[in-house]
Amino acid sequence: MNWYRVTIHTVTDAVEALSYSLEEELGAKGVEISDPKDILWQKKNPLDWDYIDEELLKNLNRDEVLVSTYFSEAQMSDPAAMEELQMNIRQILQRIGEFLPTGSGVIDTALMAEEDWANNWKKYYQPFHIGKIFVIPSWLEAEPEEGDMVIHMDPGMAFGSGTHETTSMCVAMLEEVLKGGETVFDIGTGSGILGIAAAKLGAGRVYCTDLDANAVQVAAENVQANGVADKASVHHGDLMQIPALAGVHPQVVVANIIADVIIGFCPDVYQVLEKGGQFISSGIIRERRSDVEAALTAAGFKVLRVDEKGSWAAILSVKE
Repeated sequence: MNWYRVTIHTVTDAVEALSYSLEEELGAKGVEISDPKDILWQKKNPLDWDYIDEELLKNLNRDEVLVSTYFSEAQMSDPAAMEELQMNIRQILQRIGEFLPTGSGVIDTALMAEEDWANNWKKYYQPFHIGKIFVIPSWLEAEPEEGDMVIHMDPGMAFGSGTHETTSMCVAMLEEVLKGGETVFDIGTGSGILGIAAAKLGAGRVYCTDLDANAVQVAAENVQANGVADKASVHHGDLMQIPALAGVHPQVVVANIIADVIIGFCPDVYQVLEKGGQFISSGIIRERRSDVEAALTAAGFKVLRVDEKGSWAAILSVKE
């Protein structure tokens, strides 16, 4: 089968919101993100640079991010369908632009054979550290440092390679709040990286949930590949409607999504959390930080701390 690759030229700040909108509004089955900063912003350890082919970066515009997604040739068989798709993407960029820089917004399209695009993105995904966690793409080999907790990751077409600032802030907060044996909910798990990190950091039981069936499959495969299937399970559906979660009251909930979604389910998280439980929320652009804090407070949470990195915020709150 042939596919149309649709690539949007944007900037790092807009990636999270754009990726979410492409999937939720336009039905994209996943996104491919090419951001030179994902490599340049990693820990500047001499060993890390051994894994980076600097030739890949020489001809890249380091301020530009390419966000690509794919639609089947059958979906685009009508010439008007591609025109409508591009118009919808421009509307999304315009809306995001009210809060964040979006870059040039140029949209490129190309017809590709499936075998060409399925693996092209992998050359940009290299081993990297997030705190104690050392993420190694499943198709590469790398030597961990002493004390590393290794995660072998294949994000496939699911969101969540682990390289984004929001993920690193969530992992830092998980390292802080997990003392051992806790039950954790990872809402909007994507590739499963945060749920797997929680299991590696000592959680006793981890429930990963996502509304995207493709993400659920990818996360389940990553859970199995990392040897944490005895601790972590992956579930498809809304947090409040998954039978396996009925009556389960976690001590920690982590959600790396976007501000509007977090605002919407603050009351649900409050309801399921154990008293004294902690809620880590991220994927929040700085301009929406106060909105999320207000929603958390209205739901009954006490905000303990807000971390910021780049244009993003992560909030640690507690159910008093």
